[in-house]
Formats: sequence, structure tokens, C-alpha cells
Amino acid sequence: MNDTAASPAPLGSPEAHILVVDDDPQIRFLVSRLLRANGYRVSAAADGREMADSLKGAPVDLIVLDVMLPGASGFELCRELRRSSAVPVIMLTARGEENERISGLDLGADDYLAKPFSPGELVARINALIRRARRAVSQPGAAAVRSYGFSGWTLDIVRRELVDPQGSVVDLSTGEFDMLRAFVEAPGKVLSREALLDIAKNRVATGFDRVVDVQISRLRKKIEAGGDAMIKTVRGTGYMFLPEVERR
Repeated sequence: MNDTAASPAPLGSPEAHILVVDDDPQIRFLVSRLLRANGYRVSAAADGREMADSLKGAPVDLIVLDVMLPGASGFELCRELRRSSAVPVIMLTARGEENERISGLDLGADDYLAKPFSPGELVARINALIRRARRAVSQPGAAAVRSYGFSGWTLDIVRRELVDPQGSVVDLSTGEFDMLRAFVEAPGKVLSREALLDIAKNRVATGFDRVVDVQISRLRKKIEAGGDAMIKTVRGTGYMFLPEVERR
């Protein structure tokens, strides 16, 4: 990584706090310097323990998480994080195999970048995820519709939470939440794979577009377990949300 290749990113904000988790001190230094130069506040950690300590401090808006870490891997840390937080996560890896990317997304990561990566691309992806998170809490009409109910479930737009029929909160990643929200806002309508890809990624385009399949699969496991199908595959077109939806 050559941090001199990056150009200033106007979307960076000193109010946005990024946590960089990588056991390579040079990567931590270069990524931290790059993000600070683009207007972000940055903290750094070398492993899971330091990551946990950082998360106990100031709120974090996004985590850049390396897969290969001493002790608990980035995959394990992402899985644990998703039990209590929907903070956006970009995973970094020295390998670019598709199955590894799918594993990261399946555990709740929002994006995936293989090393060596372009500094400009990393900044662009961070900007996109930060922009998506901010837009999600400031969309026009958010006050008018606070939640959506379907088949005993509640998707709380204000708290960004999914509550099951028993009243328990079900963990969703940022991408899963945004995709489910798109479905409940258009029940009975077919959403194309292209539209869902834009919702799921909302970042610079790559040749890796199975993110839609992965997130649909994750949503089905979470909301259809032991019950009726809710997301129908419309062959050659996209997906349709089947339950009736109540706006609250």
C-alpha cells in the first residue's frame, strides 16, 4: 500500500471515528495516516484484546478489520461483534479467494478488500459506508414511519433493530438491515438483483457481486427459521417480500 496514491475525500469528517485493527504495525500506521489525511478520527488496535478496549471508549463509526490476527481471527471478532453491534465493518485479507470473501460477508461484514489494495479504493469504500449509515438515520419521512410490522416481527427504523415475535432483538449487519428495509417498504413487489446490489453494496463496483445472494441467505436464516417463506426468488428477475406489512 502506497498512501501517497490517495486523493482527498471530501466525505471524510472529524466527527466520524474509524477503528483500524491490524497486527502489522506498518499497515496500521499507513492506513491511520491515510484516513486522518482524509478527515477521519482514527484509533488503532493490533489484536482482539486491543480492539475490545478501544470499543469501550469513544463510539466507533466504522471498523477496518484484518482477517489474519494473533489469537482470535478477524472472522471470529466479526462474529462476536455482530452479537451486540451493527457498526459497519470492512475486512482486509492478504488472500482474495471468493469463498473467504463470502465467509466474511456471511459473518456480518459489510465489505471486503484484498491486500494489496488501492488507498483511494479503501477511502472510497469507507466514505460509501459512512454515507449509507448517515443516510439511514436522516432519510426524509423517517419520523412518519418509525417501524414496520410483518408476521409478528418488527423492524424498528429509529433504533435500527429487528425484533422477533418473542420480543428478542435479532442482530443484523448494516447491509442486512438496509436490504430488509427495502423489502418491507415494497412488499409484494419484485426487487431486481441490480437494485438489491446497489442497496447491499452502496460502494465502488467490483467483480464480486454475490453479496446479494449472501445477504438474502442470511436474512432467510434469521426471519424464516421454523416458519413460512418470506422472501421469494423470482427467477431471472429478483426477489419479492411476501408477508403483509404494517406501517407504524
